[in-house]
Order: sequence, then structure tokens, then C-alpha cells
Amino acid sequence: VQLVESGGGSVQPGGSLTLSCAASGYTGRRYCMGWIRQAPGKEREGDATINTDGTTKYADSVKGRSTVSQDKAKKILFLQIDNLSPEDAAMYYCVFNYDSFRCGLGIQYDHRGQGTQVTVSS
Repeated sequence: VQLVESGGGSVQPGGSLTLSCAASGYTGRRYCMGWIRQAPGKEREGDATINTDGTTKYADSVKGRSTVSQDKAKKILFLQIDNLSPEDAAMYYCVFNYDSFRCGLGIQYDHRGQGTQVTVSS
């Protein structure tokens, strides 16, 4: 499975951003995909996941202002984040699990993309 993220960049505080992840190399009907993030010197966090049933889960740090969605036909995953703050600055990674039931928060993933950088500053 190959995961290629895009959409990162520099955003002002209070702004919004939509990240995209193009997935390829998998033809199965069931899977879990999502986003995690990691800032320098910090632990991985900010999980936002969705499985093939459309069930979503969000870490507390992004819940309420993030939406993870997917275009299953095109195999593209999206993450919209609103009301960004400097605490949201991080490398955002697209992640994938073959098992759609292994789709939660803080878990290990089978694949991870190279990441897209998000910077939040005025």
C-alpha cells in the first residue's frame, strides 16, 4: 500500500486546512484509514480515523473541529481541520490498516505515508 499526502502548508491561527491522502496498491474492500500527527520532540497524537463502514473516531485534541472523510471510489482520504492553533503544527501522516475493525485511537498501523507539514503562525 502506498499513501501520498498533500495539502499541508502554512496557515494563520484560526484558519482551516484540508489535507488529502491518495492510496494505491490495495484492492480489498475493507480497511481502516486515518491521520496521525507528530510535532518535533512530542509524542504521536491527534488520531482521526475512518473505516470502510464510515465509522469515524477522533482524538480529543482534534475532536469537534476536524472531519475525516473519504472518496472510496477514488481511494482518497481527507482531513479538514478548522480553527487551527500553533498547537496543531506538526507533520501529518496518513495511515492504513488492512483490518477495518482495527481502527481506533493510539493504535499501530500497517502503513504510513511520508507526511505533509502543517505550520500555524501569524
